Amino acid sequence: MDSLINAAGRALAAGDPVGALKRVALRDDPPALALRGIAMAQLGDLAKAKDLLKRAGRAFGAREAVARARCVVAEAEIALVSRDLTWPAKSLDAARAVLEAHGDPMNAAHARNLSVRRLVLIGHLDEAEREIAMLDPAPLPAASRAAYEMVTAGIAIRRLRTGQARAALARAQVAARAAAIPALIAEVDAAGAALTAPAARLIARGQTHVIKLDEVEALFASEALVVDACRNVVRAGGTIVSLATRPVLFALARALGEAWPADVERAALLARAFRAKHADESHRARLRVEIARLRKALGPLGDIGATARGFALVPRAREVVVLAPPVDEENADVLALLADGESWSSSGLAIALGASARTVQRSLDALAAQGKVQPLGQGRARRWMTPPAVGFPTSLLLPGPLPSD
Repeated sequence: MDSLINAAGRALAAGDPVGALKRVALRDDPPALALRGIAMAQLGDLAKAKDLLKRAGRAFGAREAVARARCVVAEAEIALVSRDLTWPAKSLDAARAVLEAHGDPMNAAHARNLSVRRLVLIGHLDEAEREIAMLDPAPLPAASRAAYEMVTAGIAIRRLRTGQARAALARAQVAARAAAIPALIAEVDAAGAALTAPAARLIARGQTHVIKLDEVEALFASEALVVDACRNVVRAGGTIVSLATRPVLFALARALGEAWPADVERAALLARAFRAKHADESHRARLRVEIARLRKALGPLGDIGATARGFALVPRAREVVVLAPPVDEENADVLALLADGESWSSSGLAIALGASARTVQRSLDALAAQGKVQPLGQGRARRWMTPPAVGFPTSLLLPGPLPSD
């Protein structure tokens, strides 16, 4: 490796892409192309970076397997940052295997870290935890160690393990300051704000107040019956009933939970569950059917009693609370993903949410009409972003398994 390539590599490791480009900007040999690609990625020109890395990968010969694998890892990182979730994850696994076989533990660990970040992004937390358990962070430099700890914290936050998340973020701050990269330090500090920001609204006995993540964790550990409008589940202690695929039943459960210990009029339940302004006998018959279905679903947690006016929740627990997002949004799950500040394609959002592309596109169109998201580009290159602030934290709305999984 010549001195200019070596100096450019050190500049990139220190977070100085301009310094790296000064040394290799006019060169077209494979190592220079790869370094130019990484530098352009650090400067934010992801399209140019992707093109340069592809050129570098093609230019390296068949005997330069390690160099080609490093290019694949760099491409995978660009795909992750640009939220291109259709990028083939198997290519990253193959590149990691090559790096491990050829004695490059630092880049192999970085490749596994990228794989874990992708799994967290799409909510596959069980797989992410298995992958990160196999990752040895010892070979990682300070910047990559900070990214590793950020992933660890991200998993803990989505699992509502705030103590583990706080410890991981503290380690990430130490690593980021050791790396002395201002953008990385700012990213870690921003992630830490999620632990102190309002995470949800707690509705109990007609009163509403905002709570933080550690308070949500304590609430789930209590014996109260919680109607969780962030995950569309009803839970008490270790018993969890998912209504995520039954929106009518959950709407009824939430209405009954918000009113507890009082009952809810039939007209109010019809309006809440069916959006019926003028109820007729068919609506009332359907309400009776859906209440019966909800009563059966909630069997381990309690009952639903009929009153003169309507229906009331009769829990086995001594307390009933409703956990709602800080701001109720019809398309809150889409906003939760867009709140990371990155530009997303509609296909990437669909993969992360496990929804159809058409459903996501309808949500984006509705949010765009309200001025809550904005498109960039045209056709297949179109991306979506939120304005600088979305108005509420999003950790409870991000994709992930239900607490019972």
